[in-house]
Amino acid sequence: MQQTMQQTEQQWLFLAGFAVYLLAMIALGWWVSRRQHGDAQQSGEDFLLGGRALPFWLMLGTTVATMVGTGSSMGAVGYAYQHGWGGVLYGLGGGIGILLLAWWFAPLRRFNFLTMAEELSYYTGADKQVRHVVGVLIFIACIGWLGAHILGGSMYLAWLTGLSLTESKLLIAAGFAIYVVIGGYTAVVWTDAIQALILFCGFVLMAGFALVAVGGVDAIEAQASVLSARQSAAQASSWLPGLSLAVAVAIGVLATPSFRQRIYSGKDVSAIRKSFVWSGVLYLFFSLIPAVLGLAALQLAPALDNPSYAFPFLALNTLPLALGVLVLLAGISATLSSASSDAIAGVSVLVGDLYKVVCGRLPPPEQVVLLSRFGLVAVVALALGFALLADNIIGYITTMVGMVLSGLFAVAVLGLRWTRLNKTGALAALVMAPLVSLTVLWWPGAQAFWGNPVIPATLLSLLAAIVGSLLTKPVAISRSEALVLLAAGRVTDQSAITAQTTATYPSATQAEVR
Repeated sequence: MQQTMQQTEQQWLFLAGFAVYLLAMIALGWWVSRRQHGDAQQSGEDFLLGGRALPFWLMLGTTVATMVGTGSSMGAVGYAYQHGWGGVLYGLGGGIGILLLAWWFAPLRRFNFLTMAEELSYYTGADKQVRHVVGVLIFIACIGWLGAHILGGSMYLAWLTGLSLTESKLLIAAGFAIYVVIGGYTAVVWTDAIQALILFCGFVLMAGFALVAVGGVDAIEAQASVLSARQSAAQASSWLPGLSLAVAVAIGVLATPSFRQRIYSGKDVSAIRKSFVWSGVLYLFFSLIPAVLGLAALQLAPALDNPSYAFPFLALNTLPLALGVLVLLAGISATLSSASSDAIAGVSVLVGDLYKVVCGRLPPPEQVVLLSRFGLVAVVALALGFALLADNIIGYITTMVGMVLSGLFAVAVLGLRWTRLNKTGALAALVMAPLVSLTVLWWPGAQAFWGNPVIPATLLSLLAAIVGSLLTKPVAISRSEALVLLAAGRVTDQSAITAQTTATYPSATQAEVR
């Protein structure tokens, strides 16, 4: 009886801590938004891209917070609970992905793209059909990532507070939706910077207490050896599924719209590249922590029903109560920071691409902020629907990456360096990825061999793009002309088109503008 009362008190304390934290994030988002812009002056570009003027330190904070999200915290801990030091692979893939993003794609800031759909259509001569298809796929990707974050955050909250999983999903979705709707992208990056500090402190403290609880590094290494021997006896070759996870995470970073949003909103290429490099280095260091936590949880509780609960189990059973609340906030920070970024990226696609598909024009400038706020509510509601149907974070993420992001990655990487890519090749890659992914998922032998569909989906998407492009005619216009067409699609005044094009692509001539 006394133990039950104590547990109830702990649950109420955790719930109160979450409520206070969430109110603080909402207040901070509101204050930052009003300090940066009055609602009367806030433009659509301010709301969705922070005015394209984010400095290095804000870029670093928001990128780190987005990197250390639901998958790399709760998902990676659960993966390490099952696969030992394999939990490091999640962080390794993410670190490599963000470093490649800095090297390959940071220079795209010079082109002033609004969405990733614009970027990928640029590679194919500003083709409208490619842009529309990519817009739909990116919107699905944003919904998918957002659903994963809602799922992960709700697992934290349900385990620690005693709420049902459904109630926790509703609370998480409503919580981050409020401060994003209020403040837009500016609120996201400021709250991300605060959350990055909280989550790093929380996870490092958690790792220290977990090591003490299990008896130190030697005990962790012994547990990893036992787990490795057990897996080797059960399966002769297990390296490919682990590699598939690392590749899935890397491709997820390289093709996820929220990271492209960081590029489009940065102050300049130098600030973007520097923030990505620092984020990659910090993330590689962080990748060890989930593996340690997963192995510690395995030693303390070898029979958890769901490996995804390994992290909150440690928070409840290895920490003093006050620190447990801090770790709860760290876990929630990881979820909210990533979720808010994916929500704003989804709305950018909704307003910047899909609205035009349906209505045949962009929304009037004075209505963009209002439409974006309504769009945020719709995006969160859709993601909540996906999250209500799922209960495994890593499986959710890797399936979504294979189905949607493998094709986007193939088009982006080829388009960046290969001017022969055309509409047919791009569409072939985008269709190939889900076909291959579904085949792998439905064929038990293939799924057991690969672990997830990302590697075959990516390789065959690249092949389809190359073959499709070579078998059909090249793009008829130059890339500078394509950029002019994209700029013209954003504005209606001819002088504004000329000014935007000159700033975006200085080599475009006056004749090209016309």
